[in-house]
Amino acid sequence: MASLTKIAKIAPQSSALFVCDIQERFKGVIWQFPSVITVANKMIKVSRHLDIPIVVTEQYPKAFGPTVQELDVSDAAINMSKTKFSMFLPEVESVLKKNNTKSVILVGIESHVCVLQTALDLLENNYDVHVLADGVSSQNHSEIGIALQRMRSAGATITTSESIMFQLVQDSKHEKFKGISALVKEYMEAGKVNQILQKIGGSASANL
Repeated sequence: MASLTKIAKIAPQSSALFVCDIQERFKGVIWQFPSVITVANKMIKVSRHLDIPIVVTEQYPKAFGPTVQELDVSDAAINMSKTKFSMFLPEVESVLKKNNTKSVILVGIESHVCVLQTALDLLENNYDVHVLADGVSSQNHSEIGIALQRMRSAGATITTSESIMFQLVQDSKHEKFKGISALVKEYMEAGKVNQILQKIGGSASANL
């Protein structure tokens, strides 16, 4: 008997946004890092608008610096420094349990290291994981597609920032849709020139 595919739907009241290690020292090192920052910024605004808690980590900030100044994470539910590659730390797990979180939206770097290990840990602990393909990257861009496939194979949903925005409200009659629609329009041009999305989207189309 064929196994049934789990349909990982998402709702604001049971979701969290994970911003993984988007730090100053990675500028000029990570492929298409400005696009990662832009997508993270968009999703932080979405999370504020929909009252979704934001979880931020910084990988060994003594070496890699703080979260980039372009991102305002002052109201994050938790902002932790770490040495472990995964964001799934005991303190983070406590925040998820406190908020009855079921789904995690994941952006950041590097796709094949910290993002991957975070996704695997979350999946192992029965959280739905939505990885934003236009908002994750690595130093070597060839790593990205392989990491996304690994996460998909493990059970993560690979999607995009714009798609998840519409999934979160579901209906144009939603009381907060107008704000989401405005954010879609604000970031439309950035999405069109996002080379991460172009590369991953092109690869996905070629495999259909």
